[in-house]
Amino acid sequence: MAKVRIGHFVEAQMLQEMGVDFVDESEVLTPADEENHIDKHAFEVPFVCGCRNLGEALRRIGEGAALIRTKGEAGSGNIVEAVRHLRHIGNALRRLTILTDDELMSAAKELRAPYELVRIVAREGRLPVPNFAAGGVATPADAALCMQLGAESVFVGSGIFKSTDPAQRAKAIVKAVTHYRDPAMLVEVSMGLGEPMRGLDIASIPEAELLQTRGN
Repeated sequence: MAKVRIGHFVEAQMLQEMGVDFVDESEVLTPADEENHIDKHAFEVPFVCGCRNLGEALRRIGEGAALIRTKGEAGSGNIVEAVRHLRHIGNALRRLTILTDDELMSAAKELRAPYELVRIVAREGRLPVPNFAAGGVATPADAALCMQLGAESVFVGSGIFKSTDPAQRAKAIVKAVTHYRDPAMLVEVSMGLGEPMRGLDIASIPEAELLQTRGN
C-alpha cells in the first residue's frame, strides 16, 4: 500500500504503473487538490480513503473507493477521534435504516451523497465496502474498542512504531483484533508490552493542523 495526495491522480497513475497492491488517498499528506478527490473508477488498482462521517464515506465510495477507514487523528496516539468518527457513522447508518423511501432523497441531500448508495445503505444497514478504523490506535484495548464499535479491522502505524517494543505490540494488536470480545485474552496480550506511544491531547492541536480535516 502506498499513499498519494488527495486529488493527485498522476501520483496514483505512477503507483499503479509500479505495481502497488493498494493506493491510500491520504489526508496525512498535504492535499494536491482542495476541491476534488481522484476518480478511482479510472484505475485498476484499488483505493482506500478516509472519512469522519457517513456522508464522507459515501462520497468516497461513489468515487470508487474499495475500502474506507475512519480518519481518527493519525500520529496522535489518542483514540478519541477514531471513536467519535465510528460513533458518527454507526449512528447515521442506524438512522437511515428507519427512514421511509420518500425520506431517503432528503437524507441523500443532507449527507451530500449519491442517492443510490444511500438506498443501498438504508436497505443493508452497513457500508457496501469494508470499514477499517485508523488514527490514534495505540493499545490492544484501543483496537478491541474500535472493533466493538463496528470497525471490520484496524490500521495501526505510529501506535506500533513509536512504542518501546514495536514487534510485541504489533502481535498483541493483531490478537486483540481477532479476539476483540474476549476480555481474558485482551488482558493476556496487554501484559509486558513496554511503554505505548505517548498520546497527544487533541484539544492542544490547532484546528488548522488537524490531519483529519483535510478532504471532505
